[in-house]
Amino acid sequence: MTETGMTETEPTYDLAVIGGGINGCGIARDAAGRGGSVVLFEQNDLASATSSASTKLVHGGLRYLEHYEFRLVREALMERERLWAIAPHIIWPLRFVLPHHKGLRPAWLLRLGLFLYDHIGGRKKLPATRTLDLSTDAAGRPLKDDAARAFEYSDCWVEDSRLVVLNAMDAAQKGAAIHTRTRVVAADRENGVWRITTESDGARNTVLAKALVNAAGPWVGDVLGGVVRSNTKAAVRMVQGSHIVVPRLYEHDRCYIFQNGDGRIIFAIPYERDFTLIGTTDRDFQGDPSGAKATPEEIDYLCAAASEYFREPVTPASVVWTYSGVRPLYDDGASKAQEATRDYVLTLDAPEGQAPLLSVFGGKITTYRRLAESALEKLNPHAEWAARPSWTVTGTLPGGDFPVDGFEKQVDALAGAHPWLAHKTATRLVRAYGTRAREILAGATSVDDLGKHFGADLYEREVLYLMRAEWAKQAADVLWRRSKLGLRLAETGHEALERFMVEQVATT
Repeated sequence: MTETGMTETEPTYDLAVIGGGINGCGIARDAAGRGGSVVLFEQNDLASATSSASTKLVHGGLRYLEHYEFRLVREALMERERLWAIAPHIIWPLRFVLPHHKGLRPAWLLRLGLFLYDHIGGRKKLPATRTLDLSTDAAGRPLKDDAARAFEYSDCWVEDSRLVVLNAMDAAQKGAAIHTRTRVVAADRENGVWRITTESDGARNTVLAKALVNAAGPWVGDVLGGVVRSNTKAAVRMVQGSHIVVPRLYEHDRCYIFQNGDGRIIFAIPYERDFTLIGTTDRDFQGDPSGAKATPEEIDYLCAAASEYFREPVTPASVVWTYSGVRPLYDDGASKAQEATRDYVLTLDAPEGQAPLLSVFGGKITTYRRLAESALEKLNPHAEWAARPSWTVTGTLPGGDFPVDGFEKQVDALAGAHPWLAHKTATRLVRAYGTRAREILAGATSVDDLGKHFGADLYEREVLYLMRAEWAKQAADVLWRRSKLGLRLAETGHEALERFMVEQVATT
């Protein structure tokens, strides 16, 4: 034992992070890039909860203007092009079509909102809003004749779970220790540091950290009450959002944003080439967030909302997949779940002479990078390294080191270097891995060199890369978070992949 009662074998970090969602991984990445020694613990897989259950948009949140959240919208709008620039493989622009529906929000209000949307966020590369005549524009063809015109504006798409993983990868490359499927069971202040006890595969370990971040998402209250045993009130409101996926409803590549009679909006978005994604709902949630599933009522609601606009009805029978996540919003006392703020709130518990605890409430995937900067600003007085310059606004994420208009060039280069590779496969690989796709295919001269084929364009070589570089340990990690190939892979392929990965884990 040392003079402070700490054992020599317990590693000491500048910062420990609980939670492997977008906020936790974003904070870990920023901190590691500033020179802090960082450890992150995630009880399941990276992005296994809220961060893989979003609507997959990097957007300002047009409807938040109605709730006067101008700061949040401005910050989010500014982040769109910044995030696009650092990850152009997993983030790209989309155009959104907002039909004007008589009896709902008036046209002048929509125009005013979109004028603000175009001008308060420093838009530079994304196209501006325009008005569409739905009787002549292709966007009108799948729709009923109720609306004669629409407004078209810009936002961006993001592969949300991959964004989380890439932040974790970059953090690890900068020295952070990332531990998945590792649960923090206790954290106690002791001699000016946090003593953190974790459990993984039945074994317990201890590390020490000079500061602790609670970025546990829907479990932020559980960490406060059960892990650190804090008296701080967990001001979190759990709101469930569900989505449905149906076969592709229309041919063009634009999205729709539909107004509902209840004041909510839903999106209909081209998804994985052959599908349409429809979401989301907002309902208060009680219970274990890991058990969140789209309810029959939510599925009916989304189908009915979409059917109000599309010529061809959307029915529960046409749904091929659903997913649901619980958003840990800051409880601002709003009467309706849809009105609760999407802004983030950071609370700092730092008694004199004791190790600080920073807890993260709320937030949205678009503003994760700014949230991380704000978190480190709060830790500045307690950690010298945290005061070092911010860097993430220009630091590219793994695989994103090419211009925003260079995606097709990357695909052509990969296909040209591997002429035996199907063009759609080259496109998918660059979409997922960017320039890192070259690493997956390095040395391969034929399809046979890719190893075992599980179906749905998934080969052994890619799986081994995901296990080696991206913490994938189970089939679901590969099929639903590192990719969405679960939509295409037959059950036999799923089972074969699970067996293969179990065997690989057992032999390493």
